[in-house]
Amino acid sequence: MSGKERFEVVYRQTHSMGLHEETVFVDKETGVNYLFVQNGYAGGLTPLLDAGGKPVVTGKASGDGRRDAK
Repeated sequence: MSGKERFEVVYRQTHSMGLHEETVFVDKETGVNYLFVQNGYAGGLTPLLDAGGKPVVTGKASGDGRRDAK
């Protein structure tokens, strides 16, 4: 992906006057959703998982915005 942003922010929630933030990113190449949590100067990133333990994958063409992880 030359010259284009690879990740898209699809959700953001801020708490405690901006000191705590939760952001969901989608990788535009793979469709995998990631959760980034920042609390002050600390933070962590993890893939979002469904109830079966598989990564949540967002599709572009499906009606509900999701497709099965392969």
